[in-house]
Amino acid sequence: MAKLVTDVVCPFCGTLCDDLEVSVTDDGKKILDVYNACAIGAEKFLHSQASDRITRPRMQDEDGNWKDVSYDEAVEYTAKILADAKKPLMYGWSSTNCESQAVGTQIGEVTGAIMDNTATVCHGTTLIAVQDVGIPSCTLGEVVNRADRIVFWGCNPAHAHPRHMSRYSIYPRGFFTGKGQKSRKLVVIDPRCTDTSKLADYHLQIEQGRDYELFDAFRVAFKGEKLPDTVAGIPKKTIYEVAETMKSGRFGIIFFGMGVTQSLSKNHNIDAAISVTRDLNDYSKWSIMPMRGHYNVTGSGEVWGWLHGFPFALDLSRGFARYNPGDTTSNDLLRRDEVDAVFVLGSDPGAHFPFGSVKKIWGLPSVCIDPHITPTSAVCKLHVPVAFVGVETGGCAYRMDNVPIECRKVVEPPEGMLTDEEFLKKVLTRVKELKGA
Repeated sequence: MAKLVTDVVCPFCGTLCDDLEVSVTDDGKKILDVYNACAIGAEKFLHSQASDRITRPRMQDEDGNWKDVSYDEAVEYTAKILADAKKPLMYGWSSTNCESQAVGTQIGEVTGAIMDNTATVCHGTTLIAVQDVGIPSCTLGEVVNRADRIVFWGCNPAHAHPRHMSRYSIYPRGFFTGKGQKSRKLVVIDPRCTDTSKLADYHLQIEQGRDYELFDAFRVAFKGEKLPDTVAGIPKKTIYEVAETMKSGRFGIIFFGMGVTQSLSKNHNIDAAISVTRDLNDYSKWSIMPMRGHYNVTGSGEVWGWLHGFPFALDLSRGFARYNPGDTTSNDLLRRDEVDAVFVLGSDPGAHFPFGSVKKIWGLPSVCIDPHITPTSAVCKLHVPVAFVGVETGGCAYRMDNVPIECRKVVEPPEGMLTDEEFLKKVLTRVKELKGA
């Protein structure tokens, strides 16, 4: 017999699709099939059933050989390296629930850690810009029901957020957008020809790294002022035409990705993008939203914002919260040899950090908390497998539009396996004992 679990939230990307249906065995121990998910989301559920999955902690010896250890031994090692360190780095936090992020922050407070999340290598520049000038945003529900002008700038949701266009931005029929795609005009600004750009009414194939110039050109075009013949490789005629299209809509939204946040000018690109949005509000209603990647990277910024006032690069080493991106960010600290222990949860810096930073992690006392075997687990001294959030345990996560959504537990984790939150609570208790807190 099989039973169907409905209204399941997908713990893959920042879209947090909440309409999945998962078929499980009657005893609730095995997933049979996943419905309504994209290929990546479905694989996340099905991969939890892999026969070669690591189910117990394992530790590397000096020769690089792995040996199994108990969860108690893993807790002891983790607590000891964090308690003994003068300045530990606790990185990741984007693929776990808010409850675990809160417990992890308590550990950071006791040990005087640097707390940093994956925004440091993706949308950290967005957060800096928002702190500078604010952000006129909305919810994805408003986009579905109202938006008739959609701009994708420096992002490719067809690959990175596969159901974004079908659930929220292009195809769905909303209250004021009853004809779906026919109700909308799509503008894609990307130096590459992508599967998203192939759907666009306008594809502006901008020159690499010249986003700031094009943002400013649009601001000029809105006012009907003169432009040079080309800006950032785009003819002025096209810029004027797209500017008029954007002004003529009833409700518009700019979605932007790492093509903007990590190209030349970085946070100043986002300052300019927000200024474009503000200017467009002189003509119609416009909002702007970052395309956040990990399913709860938004949540980690929210949790740290509640607790300490800063969304990433949080330095607790002096007993109070400090924040200075470029100084208190992970890669900068690793490059300058300023941390003496590394704790990674809910991320994979081994796959995404520069080689020099990964090499520094390899040389330090280090722990990786992850259900998967990853490049990071390979370079850390201890790998602790945990239950999949959103599959084997529930918890709160924040969608890319800052809406909190409660994830559901679908099946039981392997017998004896801890969740992120359970493991962190054990580490917190032991750290307090070691620090006399």
